[in-house]
Parts: sequence; C-alpha cells; structure tokens
Amino acid sequence: MVHSLVNRPARMAVVAVLTAVAAALPAPSSTAATQPDWRALAAAEAPDANPLEGFIPYAGAYTTFPHSMEWFYLPLNAVMTGPHRLDWRPLEEQLNAIAARGHQAAFRFYLDYPGKPSGIPKFLLDQGLLTRPYDDFGNNGQSVSPDYDDPNLTTALDRFIAALGRRYDGDPRVGFVQLGLLGFWGEWHTWPHNGDPGTENWFASQAQQLRVLNAYDEAFDETRLMVRYPGADNKSLDMGYHDDSFAYSTLPGPGWHFMDLMRQAGTTDKWKSATVAGELRPELQGCIFNTPMDCTGDGDKDFAASVAQTHASWLLNHYAFSPGYTGAAYDKALAGAKSLGYRLRVTAVKTGHRRHSLNLALRIRNDGVAPFSYDWPLQVAAIGRDGRIARTWTTSWKLTGIMPGVPAELTADLPAAGLRKGDYTLVLRAANPLPGGMPLRFANADQDTTVPGWLTLGRTRVF
Repeated sequence: MVHSLVNRPARMAVVAVLTAVAAALPAPSSTAATQPDWRALAAAEAPDANPLEGFIPYAGAYTTFPHSMEWFYLPLNAVMTGPHRLDWRPLEEQLNAIAARGHQAAFRFYLDYPGKPSGIPKFLLDQGLLTRPYDDFGNNGQSVSPDYDDPNLTTALDRFIAALGRRYDGDPRVGFVQLGLLGFWGEWHTWPHNGDPGTENWFASQAQQLRVLNAYDEAFDETRLMVRYPGADNKSLDMGYHDDSFAYSTLPGPGWHFMDLMRQAGTTDKWKSATVAGELRPELQGCIFNTPMDCTGDGDKDFAASVAQTHASWLLNHYAFSPGYTGAAYDKALAGAKSLGYRLRVTAVKTGHRRHSLNLALRIRNDGVAPFSYDWPLQVAAIGRDGRIARTWTTSWKLTGIMPGVPAELTADLPAAGLRKGDYTLVLRAANPLPGGMPLRFANADQDTTVPGWLTLGRTRVF
C-alpha cells in the first residue's frame, strides 16, 4: 500500500481534478471560527487513501496504488451446492485474505459470466433448468444464460439471498454487496438479447426482478447494497447503485445513460442516503488520465463531470494496480481517486468543563462529493501526560449525516468520572470495525500527531 506524501506535480493534479469536480457542486458555506472561544484546526491535504472510497483493484496484494478496498466475483455454484446446502468456504477465503491486508471487500455473485464457466448450481441443471448458449462478449459457449423465471431457480435465489444476509449482514470485512445474480456478469441485463426488434428477451421478468430486489432488502439491514440500474422499483429500497460503465455512458443525453436513468427514476439525490459506486469503463482506464486524454471511440470521457453528477464514492479501476500508471498519468489518476467520496475536516473545536463532565463541540465539514457510507462510532479519547489513553467516550454523532457543502456542528457532554485532575489532550477518531482496518483520517494537520489513527483536538483540564 502506498503511503508516500504527494509530490508537487501530484498536488497540482489533485487541485486540478478537485477544482473540476467542485465546479459542478454547490459552493460550501464558510465555517470559519469567529467566536474567540472556538479554536481553529489547521487544514492539510487529504490522505492518499481512506476507507471505503477511491480506486479499488480485483482482490490481491498490490502496492502500486493507494487503496482501502478490494473487489471480487464469485459464481453461485461455488457456494450453493444443493437446494439446502451452502458451503461458505470460498467466500470466507476471499474475505479473510482481504481483511488480512487491512481492507474491506466489495463483491457480487453471478450465474452467468461471459467467457467463464457457468455459475449455475448443478442441482438446478439436473432439475431441468432451461439455458441458452451464446457467443457474445467472447463467450464462445462457455457460459449459458438461464431462464430467470424458472420456479426452482427463483426458490433457490430466495434461499441463497436470505442465508447470505443472515450470515454476512454487518460483517466488518464487507464494505458493499452488489445484488448481482441476474444477467450477464450479474449486471442485470442480457443485451443484445433484450427483446429489441429481432431478438428474444432473455432477462428476468419485472416480477422476478422485484422479487430479488425485495429479498435483498429484507435480508440486509446494515451492510450497504447496490443494484446496477436506478428505477422506480428500487427507488424506495435501502440500496445504492453501481455504474459499471463510468465516464463512458454516465452523463445524461441519449436517454439510457446512467444519469438519464437516475433522473427518470427520481433518484438523483439518493446518494445522500445510499452509496453510488461502479467501475471505470475498462476501455478508458488506460487512457483517460493521459495528458492530453487520448481515449478514442464513443463515450462521455469526462471523469470529473461524471464524479460530480453521480457523487460516486469508489470505482473498480484495476489498471491503476496492474499494469499501473506512471509519471503524470499516475498523478492525475491519484487526483481522480481522491476526488471520489468524502473528505472530512474538523475546522474548529471548543472545550469546556462542568463539575463532572467535559464539554466538547466540533465544527466539521465535508469537502468531498458524498457522505461517508457508514455510521462508524465517532470516539473521543483523553490522553494523559504519559501518552496513554486515560478514557474513551463513544459519542452519538453520525458520520452519514455530514453532507458535502453543509457544515455541521457536533456537541457532547463527556462524563469525567474516573479521570484524575490534571491536563489531557483530546483526540478523535471514527473507529473502523474491521480489526487492523485502515483508519479514517481527517484532512487536518494534527491527524496522527498524538496517537496514530486519531485526530488531535487540543488540550483540556479536569478540575
């Protein structure tokens, strides 16, 4: 993992990309501390990588680009070995390997992945499931497209989704679960076999799509879910979206691009409550950060505008890790990765005390394009003169409510019972629930200065 400081060309690239993204966003209100009892905290460059945002690779040990998550697919038949039999070992192996590297995982199960062996469980084939061979996308007959409305298949998917939620909802190793299962690559389409003139429609019926949507929504309460396409049938459900053709068919215009569908479904503001992510279109990954940008063919090819309109938090971009960017392209890619998601900064702090408690108030702002995806516990700790944590408080503050361009003020009364009289340094962190996981770092000069992984807020005294 890369933790080096950004050099001057990289800083210039970061500024350029963030400026381009910010041009399409509302200007944030000023949060300057004007009262004398507020103490301003110095700003600093955001870290190269922060949890649950930025560019991510396919699962593996990469040190070529900073990242906090890893991505993988699994065929359903790797886990579902019978109508009532589930072997979670393949999923556990992936999650444990990724967690051991301090990262969270994002993943998707599939039945049909062009160019790979079929992911359909054998017992369904034995029960007579209809399948269709095809040669599209270089498949050459390897995978097959199933009848998604087959009663045995629909029952199997119900059981699998419910079991997946029971076992993994809230698992700290998991950042995001994409619904998958339906369509090529689990991307909820079977184009060009989609019912256009002269073609059959191989995709699931509207009723089966809704059944899968509702099954996931019922199975997961904590872990963030994502579905490929925004629509009226998922608008009210607790799930976000993944644009897997990012910066290629993202911006509105022809009526079927990602933001066209967002507007048609009335979900353009859903990023405020559900995470938007996706994949930087593979054809663009190796060229969109060149100077000049030299991607050929069709497509939007406007990375900054796509970030600003989608409010995306992370993107699969394996090119950044293998073969990797070099020179100016690396600097621009790093700037692009850092333009995704949140960028939290504490602008000012105020402390006081009563007889049995400490009073703490923070002013905090989000200079990114999206809120943080989870309400990880925001904790405050008192560090004694010996450099050790004397007491930790878990506040009721919610990270997900800190919106871009909307300064927030957080207050808490911290019980001082058990603290000896004297001077303490107060520090702040958002506690990553993954043991050994990457700390969330604030864009402040005093981040990590007192205790690694914590932001130093300042001194206070207990009487």
